[in-house]
Amino acid sequence: MKLFVKYMVSIRCKMLVKSELIKLGLHFTTVELGEVIVEEITQDQREKLNRALKKSGLELMDDRKSMLVEKIKNVIIEMIHHADERPTMKFSAFLSDKLQYDYTYLANLFSEVQGTTIEHFIILHKIERVKELLVYDGLNLTQIADKLHYSSVAHLSAQFKKTTGFTPSHFRKLKEKRLNNLENL
Repeated sequence: MKLFVKYMVSIRCKMLVKSELIKLGLHFTTVELGEVIVEEITQDQREKLNRALKKSGLELMDDRKSMLVEKIKNVIIEMIHHADERPTMKFSAFLSDKLQYDYTYLANLFSEVQGTTIEHFIILHKIERVKELLVYDGLNLTQIADKLHYSSVAHLSAQFKKTTGFTPSHFRKLKEKRLNNLENL
C-alpha cells in the first residue's frame, strides 16, 4: 500500500519515517521523499504512524490534490538539492513526464493549493541551494551558476539579490565575518 507523507523533504525525514515504521512493526519496501510503500497497514497502525509523524512535523495525507502538490514539491527538491544531473528537457516537460499529468494542470493545481507558482517555488529552492553552496562548498559564482543551470552569473546574482536583498559576495562575506567573530571569542 502506498502512503503519502507531507513535508518529507530530506534524507533525515526519510530516516525518521523508517524509524517510526520499524517501531510500529510495519514492513516497508520503499521510503522515498513523500512516499512510503508498506506491505500492509491497519487503520489503527495508520493512525499511530500519523500521530508519531506529527510529533516531528510530518503527516500522512489523504487528499489527492495535496498529495499531487507534495509530489511536485518533492520532484523539485530532489532535482535542486539532491540530483547531480539536471534533466536535458525543459523542466515543465520533465515534471509532466515524471508525474504523468499535463503541466498546465500541475501549475494551476500548485498555485491553487500553495498560493504561489511552481516557478517561484523553484527560484526559492535554487536560492537556498546557492546559499548552501556559498557557505559550505566554497564554490565560486561561476561554478554555482553552472551547477544550478543558470544562464549566467549575472542572472544568478540578480535573482539572489532580488530574493535575499544581498549580493552573493556580500552574503559570503557575512558568513566569513561571523566565523571570524566566533574565533575571536
